[in-house]
Order: sequence, then structure tokens, then C-alpha cells
Amino acid sequence: MGPSLPAVGARGAVFVAALLLAACAGDAATTTLATHLVSGYAHAGPTCPVESTPPDPACDDRPVPGAQIEVIDTSGSLVAEIETRDDGTFTVTLPVGAYTFAPQPVEGLMGTPGEIEVVVDGPVTGVDVAYDTGIR
Repeated sequence: MGPSLPAVGARGAVFVAALLLAACAGDAATTTLATHLVSGYAHAGPTCPVESTPPDPACDDRPVPGAQIEVIDTSGSLVAEIETRDDGTFTVTLPVGAYTFAPQPVEGLMGTPGEIEVVVDGPVTGVDVAYDTGIR
């Protein structure tokens, strides 16, 4: 038989049990938070000075490559900086929560889109970032 442990009594047993539960809870708290993919498209329009009926596909909005979009959480902290791909698309993985997507000015485009509020509670698709070309 190995060495015996000292008797801890009822209060000691409760204390030890509480320590074990706290240790287990600490492990759960350090696990990775659920994250979800957020995807969108940055585009600029109009691309033609006159709108036609039916719409001319040559006048569709064009993608905005290299646009910078800041992602800010509810505490005002910058949590990500996104750069759009050549086709204007972007993706970012974020934990569950509410975020503000803040598009930054793009040289050669007249208008900068307003901030976009996004709630991440699952995959989010279709975040639309519409720049203005200034063509009228």
C-alpha cells in the first residue's frame, strides 16, 4: 500500500471539489471561440454615363481590387484589416459578435461607402461594399 493522504474533512473535500471544478471550467474558457466566415464584394458604379433599358451588361458595376476595409468590434477595437482581391471579393473569419465594416477611400473613386453593420452568428455572405465612380 502506498503513502496515505492526510484526512481533509468535509470542508476540505468541498474545497478540493471546488478547485477541480474551477480547473475544468478554466480549460473550457481557454478553448477556441466559434468563428464564422464572412464574405463580400466591393464594386464601383455607375460605369456608363447613361442608363439604358434593358440594362447594358457592359455598364455593370466593376470590381474594386485592393480596397481596404477595417473591421471594428463593439468596443471600438480594430480586429481585422481586409484587402479585396482582384475580383473585388473578400473574406474574413470572425468570432460570433457584432462588427462595423469601415471601407476606406480608394484613389480614383469619388465616394467612400458608409460603414456597414454586420452581426456574425453563423456564416455571413453578401456583404455589399458599393463605391461611387462619380460618373453621371
